[in-house]
Amino acid sequence: MHPFARKAASAALAANNQGKYWEFSGKLFENNASLSDDKIQDIARQLGLDMGKFNRELTDASIQALINKDMSDAEKVPVQGTPTIFVNGKALKRLGPNELQEMIDTELKKKK
Repeated sequence: MHPFARKAASAALAANNQGKYWEFSGKLFENNASLSDDKIQDIARQLGLDMGKFNRELTDASIQALINKDMSDAEKVPVQGTPTIFVNGKALKRLGPNELQEMIDTELKKKK
């Protein structure tokens, strides 16, 4: 696991509370090799987040509980990295829109 994975998850969820989850997550992935406390703060400032609220929520108990639950759930299934996509409880082996659509179509056919 990336050394800043938990902090990055906390930051993304704190950004989500200000409507900036996807923008923040994208910046995290773009800066994966250089993540640090300073980089996370820089990203938050770049996105115009309320820094006081953002920093309080980084350690918020409800955000930490959500991350703990996600980590616990991930240990129970074959999650090897991010992103991991499941369709009807089956992990998508090859990431890509065509593979995802194919898996969805296959699962939908089973429902008929």
